[in-house]
Amino acid sequence: MMTRFAAGCAALLIAGLMLGGCVTAPSSFYTLNSTLPAAQESAAPLPGQNLAVGIGPVRFPAFLDRPQIVARTTHNQLRVDEFHRWGGSLEDDFLRVLSENLGQLLGTSRILVEPAEVRFPLDFRVVADVLKFEGTPEGDALFKVRWGILDAHMLQALVIRDDAYRSRAASSKPGAMVAALSETLSAFSRDVAEQLRGLAKTEAAPTPPEPPPAIGPQMNGPVSCRSPACRCLPRR
Repeated sequence: MMTRFAAGCAALLIAGLMLGGCVTAPSSFYTLNSTLPAAQESAAPLPGQNLAVGIGPVRFPAFLDRPQIVARTTHNQLRVDEFHRWGGSLEDDFLRVLSENLGQLLGTSRILVEPAEVRFPLDFRVVADVLKFEGTPEGDALFKVRWGILDAHMLQALVIRDDAYRSRAASSKPGAMVAALSETLSAFSRDVAEQLRGLAKTEAAPTPPEPPPAIGPQMNGPVSCRSPACRCLPRR
């Protein structure tokens, strides 16, 4: 009887240990951040201008539209990490950092992320299709994007580009990969700001004045043929 009792207690103890070992580990949450040096990268606004730039639409692939951090393990396979997640929406986080970076690089506070309730006249609009924003098997952060700059009314494409940015993660930890992704976003922000400043300078360049109309001889009255500059037609 005691043997059966001891065996039962041992079984309950083992079951308790097994249940204790199945406790779910807490999730960790991450956000992108601006990696621009605050003092060195801040730019003065263009003389006589305070650029107003709209951002959006910016589209992400469906496999990135999730709270979990996604990494690529092979060319055709992804790893979705259940215990390492974005602190909010990846798209919102991306747009927040991009707007912060552009405001700093362009020296303006007039950055509008679409859709927005606040409205003001825009000079340009930045649009993008994010193709990849993920970790790679080699330990790099990869950001591949097709982007453009449009006029304020989205009627004319002023810049169209395809770019890819890579940054080596400091370690294999998810936090290091998120930091490397932030670096790629900063590199992209620099390229966008450089194009916007070039466009703004082009639009701000003064238009050369038109040459005055040539003043010829007045033909309202008779023309004197005594002037050497006058060529008289023979009389019929």
